[in-house]
Amino acid sequence: MSHTFDEISQQLKRRHRKSARLKWISMGSLGLAGLFLVLFFADMLSKGLPAFQQAYVLTELNYTEEASTDARQAIAEDLVPLVSRTELRTIPLQMRNDPSMLGTTEERWLLINSEADQYIKGHRHRLNEEEQAAIDERLESGQVSLRFNTTFFGSGDSKIAENAGILSAVVGTVMTMIVTLLISFPIGVMTAVYLEEFAPDNRFTQAIEININNLAAIPSILFGLLGLAIFINFFGVPRSSPLAGGMTLALMTLPVIIISTRTALRSVPDSIRHAAFGVGCSRWQVVRDHVLPLAMPGIMTGSIIGLAQAMGETAPLIIVGMVAFIPDVGASFTEAATVMPAQIFTWSGEPEQAFVEKTAGGILVLLTILISLNAFAVVLRKKFERRW
Repeated sequence: MSHTFDEISQQLKRRHRKSARLKWISMGSLGLAGLFLVLFFADMLSKGLPAFQQAYVLTELNYTEEASTDARQAIAEDLVPLVSRTELRTIPLQMRNDPSMLGTTEERWLLINSEADQYIKGHRHRLNEEEQAAIDERLESGQVSLRFNTTFFGSGDSKIAENAGILSAVVGTVMTMIVTLLISFPIGVMTAVYLEEFAPDNRFTQAIEININNLAAIPSILFGLLGLAIFINFFGVPRSSPLAGGMTLALMTLPVIIISTRTALRSVPDSIRHAAFGVGCSRWQVVRDHVLPLAMPGIMTGSIIGLAQAMGETAPLIIVGMVAFIPDVGASFTEAATVMPAQIFTWSGEPEQAFVEKTAGGILVLLTILISLNAFAVVLRKKFERRW
């Protein structure tokens, strides 16, 4: 009996050691994941925050006859290589539109090119010693200033790094998400309601359920190939348009919405249904007036999270051509457009150092939107739960 007790004691000690070891391994894994997350955000913030500032230089402009055709004649000689090509194109156009400027002088803050901007921010650059000296001289005299980069948020893409912005990508993302929401939400919710509340339990509905679960695990690039084959090649939807991108993302989002909606419907107690049937309600009245309102918090949460996931997708949109160069904001759902993930992907392949910070800045904007959507889903769920 003593020997048996000792064996049991040893087994318990081994179990406790294994439990403690598993606990420390789990805590270490969680800490390592948190460390990687902190390092990721720290790297993105260090690289992306400078994108929200842009350098300008105070310059005295002489609007002469020569400057109306060549803006370099209006700018100090040592600043000409440092001023953005955007300004060199704009000044002659302004003089032609306003002839009264001819023969006058003006002090104006001009946009600096990306290489000088990177030098001022302390990043890698390709300025020579004379250009660096010209910048240093004006930094000491207060003629160079870092300001909030309105261009980044107020313009579309550009091959000139300091003039590239994310506005056209944001508008394209919003238009694409509108198409995705209008297609995936009603179809997904109605499909889930039918399968959960009305469909008989037979082999056909079981096969549909299995395929829906399988579709939720398919790589997103396959949905892009499906959208290319069906919507663009077969139905003739314009390539690179928010309509094509939204319909493709709707295919990818449908399984997520269906699964989350069915889960929300199952969470409604059967006593609610039985009580409604007991007072003479039809099955549709039970679903419409009692089940759906109670399941709405879960439905909305799952749908918002599914749309947030679709917003971060790049592969299917590249397949349908939404990685195009779009300098202007699109005005139609059938015009060529790009989205934020595709814009970030494009910038990441550019050779200029300035596009590194724009890539990180775009990631920060996208992360902010995604986190905001997830937070909104949580708040909306809590609000509906309190209401019902």
